[in-house]
Amino acid sequence: MSRLKEAQAILHEADIVSDAASVNAAYDRLAAALSAEYTDKNPLVLAVMIGGLVPAAEILKRVSFAFELDYLHATRYRGATTGGGLLWKRQPDTQLEGRHVLVIDDILDEGHTLVAVRKALQEFAPASLKVAVLADKKHARRAAEAHAEFIGLSLPDRYVFGCGMDYKEYWRQLPAIYAVKE
Repeated sequence: MSRLKEAQAILHEADIVSDAASVNAAYDRLAAALSAEYTDKNPLVLAVMIGGLVPAAEILKRVSFAFELDYLHATRYRGATTGGGLLWKRQPDTQLEGRHVLVIDDILDEGHTLVAVRKALQEFAPASLKVAVLADKKHARRAAEAHAEFIGLSLPDRYVFGCGMDYKEYWRQLPAIYAVKE
């Protein structure tokens, strides 16, 4: 079976774990919290590619503050469904020193990638560094230092996709969050 056919079959059988209305409400809550935090701070917002692209776009069009935007790309999955070693594809070009930096990503799962990203960005001496994620997956496998200051919604401990999260690089664009059928 091709990856495309597999992805189509997975979506057909998947369970919705957070519908589009719930996801949109989470985007609204995140935007309100971020607006309260970053008004008059001129933050640098870093979208984490590729998963953070959709949540960053949805959140940022709802905020009321001015910001600069850049991105970074670090991955562990490489198109699979389980993590591997960290691979840096791109660090931000924008000056971070002395800036309020906000990282936006799709999901906080085990958090190994996020811990590595935080450590790398702290070396640039930002004034502050905070993370916003659309989703927080609930389980006991979280890396000790992994956390996000802003969380949109909680998800069950299942393989999820949609809203930036993928199933083997497919279905990031879905407006709801789905879980692979157990």
